[in-house]
Amino acid sequence: CFYKLNWCPNVELIFILSRGWFKSSGSNIQSRQGARRRKRAATSRPERIWPDGVIPYVISGNFSGSQRAIFRQAMRHWEKHTCVTFIEKTTEESYIVFTYRPCGCCSYVGRRGGGPQAISIGKNCDKFGIVVHELGHVIGFWHEHTRPDRDDHVSIIRDNIQPGQEYNFLKMEPGEVDSLGEVYDFDSIMHYARNTFSRGIFLDTILPRYDVNGVRPPIGQRTRLSKGDIAQARKLYKCSRCGDSLQDSSGNFSSPGFPNGYSAYMHCIWRISVTPGEKVRAYGKFSNMSHLCWYDHVEIRDGYWRKAPLKGRFCGDKLPEPIISIDSRLWIEFRSSSNWVGKGFSAVYEAICGGEVKKDNGQIQSPNYPDDYRPNKVCVWKISVAQGFHVGLTFQSFEIERHDSCAYDYLEVRDGISENSPLLGRFCGYDKPDDIKTSSNHLWMKFVSDGSVNKAGFAANFFKEMDECSKPDNGRCEQRCVNTLGSYKCACDPGYELAADKRSCEAACGGFITKLNGSITSPGWPREYPPNKNCIWQLVAPTQYRITLLFDVFETEGNDVCKYDYVEVRSGLSADSKLHGKFCGAEKPEAITSQYNNMRIEFKSDNTVSKKGFKAQFFSDKDECSKENGGCQHECVNTFGSYSCQCRSGFVLHENRHDCKEAGCDHTVNSVSGIITSPNWPDKYPSKKACTWVLTTTPGHRIKIAFNEIDMEAHLECAYDHIDIYDGRDGKAQKLGRFCGTKKPPPITSSGNKLFIRFFSDNSVQKKGFEASHTAECGGQLKAEVKTKDLFSHAQFGDNNYPGASDCEWVISAEKGYGVELIFQTFEIEEEADCGYDYMELFDGPDTKSPRLGRYCGSGPPEEIYSAGDSIVIKFHSDDTINKKGFHVRYTSTKFQDTLHSRK
Repeated sequence: CFYKLNWCPNVELIFILSRGWFKSSGSNIQSRQGARRRKRAATSRPERIWPDGVIPYVISGNFSGSQRAIFRQAMRHWEKHTCVTFIEKTTEESYIVFTYRPCGCCSYVGRRGGGPQAISIGKNCDKFGIVVHELGHVIGFWHEHTRPDRDDHVSIIRDNIQPGQEYNFLKMEPGEVDSLGEVYDFDSIMHYARNTFSRGIFLDTILPRYDVNGVRPPIGQRTRLSKGDIAQARKLYKCSRCGDSLQDSSGNFSSPGFPNGYSAYMHCIWRISVTPGEKVRAYGKFSNMSHLCWYDHVEIRDGYWRKAPLKGRFCGDKLPEPIISIDSRLWIEFRSSSNWVGKGFSAVYEAICGGEVKKDNGQIQSPNYPDDYRPNKVCVWKISVAQGFHVGLTFQSFEIERHDSCAYDYLEVRDGISENSPLLGRFCGYDKPDDIKTSSNHLWMKFVSDGSVNKAGFAANFFKEMDECSKPDNGRCEQRCVNTLGSYKCACDPGYELAADKRSCEAACGGFITKLNGSITSPGWPREYPPNKNCIWQLVAPTQYRITLLFDVFETEGNDVCKYDYVEVRSGLSADSKLHGKFCGAEKPEAITSQYNNMRIEFKSDNTVSKKGFKAQFFSDKDECSKENGGCQHECVNTFGSYSCQCRSGFVLHENRHDCKEAGCDHTVNSVSGIITSPNWPDKYPSKKACTWVLTTTPGHRIKIAFNEIDMEAHLECAYDHIDIYDGRDGKAQKLGRFCGTKKPPPITSSGNKLFIRFFSDNSVQKKGFEASHTAECGGQLKAEVKTKDLFSHAQFGDNNYPGASDCEWVISAEKGYGVELIFQTFEIEEEADCGYDYMELFDGPDTKSPRLGRYCGSGPPEEIYSAGDSIVIKFHSDDTINKKGFHVRYTSTKFQDTLHSRK
């Protein structure tokens, strides 16, 4: 039985069921009067609920310290509002692994059981709200808009959905979800946004069907859990109605009704959780509770759950001594019976840092990590591991107020058990310290913060460490033993590589490989390769498979000629097989896919200059298209793990997903860039065909058309077969040209964000047709009107950061007697003191020679700006390094103000 894998917007999304693939049930839109409470998108399968709400986790080593901090913040957010608890994995069989899968952002829904399960946080997914969303899947929630009753609440606009992404909007089957009495939640963090998987960022794919409190509710927030999310999770995990999850550095709590008395049959649970590296100190006051602890009592446990070690059971009027946790959590449980009703108890707690740590491994964090550490803190840790070992210390993240001599906030590490032990380092700033190893089994750490600037702090792992390479057997390594913190590894001299046993060495030069995936490196990697080497790797995959080679690192001697050292890649096993390329220098080759099921890789070095060499990965995938074109009538496109059929221009895919049928020839194109072709390209276009394309790009940008190839019936005036291009939304706009024959027209650029193209063929001669590329161009002349218009820094605003090495200039003009008003909605440009890298400039006039209003970067200009005349220039520049979100500005014409350039 397959468990469901739920993937996030902006990546491919597949739902896998034990009963097969989902099937769409259509729109079936109903009126609001017909809406009623129905099933919410939470799992109905009890085996997917994590026992006791405890979810063990592991974070893969490829994530940075800041990413790990975001993951922990997201987990603490769930803990704060529910009774779910995340713990670092120890011996648990079932657990989640934060990793990076090809799916991007994805997770199983609920507990899969029987081992690890992935929660993939891919590129651009490492945002707090997105991680909270993915953890919602882990806990047991589907996307809110996939509920069986969603058509009562939202409308799906299928025409605006990206091709191939329609299945992301299919509904769940009723048996897969359970309402638990909760209603549809527009505010849920599990809800799609209105333009998710849209053909363009300004096109909606999903919209609420009715107003709430007179306002159309927003959807798709990724900021925090909604009230509905919290209520549903608390019901799903049967959280106690009495008690709380406490995460502040200090606080208090008491039995219900204290000091006036509690009720019978009360059951309350408080979970106190401070940051790792801190401990909890709690003390309380008991008043008039039963002296028989089997009636009314308070239990305190040293840990995160009901089975943690018991610190004590308290009742009566006895005042317990202050209780200090061993780690960062305490569990407090209060129960009352019907035989006694007293006044109850009150308690206070606080987070304390530092102390003696006697264990072989663990984590130390600054107070309140990953949030800013608290002011005026002094924390001292004395770490001891088992005798005969050293202490290893590695930093996951580090951010402490910067100072040349670390005079204000700092972390001090000493090689021993006291502050008089030898100093290993005093650290501050933003660079992670190098790994640390002590000379004994003790380590002393001191963290100090003053009363001013606070930063995110640090997180470090400690563990017992031994030098395996110091043993007489050299760690059982044949050639070289390399000690690493927490382990060791064997290595070989240049020209050799580790054998399969990872201890002995053998000549490092090529081989015959039949594995489906793996990696290859130049001899001696990662050191410089030796001279006079000739290595040949022959990769062979099963029939119908194709091999893809991807270089991670590439650095050899040579230039474009590749005369000295080089790598040669061929489809086939012989030296005369089809050549994909001969590569050298420092530029990584693009990914290479074999033509057949084998690949030949040859590396040669001469007797002079040596470089670092290369490291490459290879993987194999079955090519369904290699046999009978995959059953496709027109084109078969192989994808990793599958394939799909596609039709030529002018045709659409048949319902059987393999054949093609003739379609209408009117196209709406909203992509930022792409290719358009004549019908049936690259074969001859049909006769008596009329096709249109309406191209729309991001507001504030223009469309550039460049013909890659044209072959149409020729005529001096293009009276027969031809292409007309218009500067606007339809054929009523200004005509930019009519083209035919075989001579490629020069590139054509629209004046606005719309372009109209019409293709016509008569009933006689047919030719190959045309292929043209369209791209978005920034800048241009814009007209300000009373109606508000939008301008974006780059065409892919909202989907990607602005590109590097850009220079854009917009001139916005209003009619005579009116000025231009700018209202910035979003502004995020690389910050630098003088705005010398990326910046936006404003000029009060028709060109850049006009008076400059300012140069802006970072958080940007004021919210509103008015021109003194009837025009204003916006100039945007980016260098080729750091890129940010960009800007979104709305502009309109306005009568001249008494106060020009006013700012709010």
